Amino acid sequence: MPIAFWCILIALFLPYLGTGLAKFAGRDFGPRQNRDPRSFLEGLAGYRRRAHNFQLNSFEVTPAFAIAVMVAYVVGNAEPTTIDRLAMAWIISRLIYMICYLADLAMLRSLVWFIGMALIASFFVVSA
Repeated sequence: MPIAFWCILIALFLPYLGTGLAKFAGRDFGPRQNRDPRSFLEGLAGYRRRAHNFQLNSFEVTPAFAIAVMVAYVVGNAEPTTIDRLAMAWIISRLIYMICYLADLAMLRSLVWFIGMALIASFFVVSA
């Protein structure tokens, strides 16, 4: 199986890294989190709130990444190694994005987000 497909699997689980940091990193760990998790997460502040925001953004962008990888393989014009490298670069960009989010580096986070979107577009470009 191509590395890019494994990257899709990784991308599907990345949001839960944010979930874990948001829900389980504080002192208010307990049943309240699962009784009404949306209200709990909306009430967070600081890096835990930003971890939750990373989670939400990841759920928004991951389908675009997965579709871009699949399109690149279906069209078949790009070298598989190029697709794999783009996919790994996207995963790395998401990890850097998460770090920037947690550290409250808003400008750098936005730059990394644009790089991630450019990488998604790159799958289409290399396949054309």
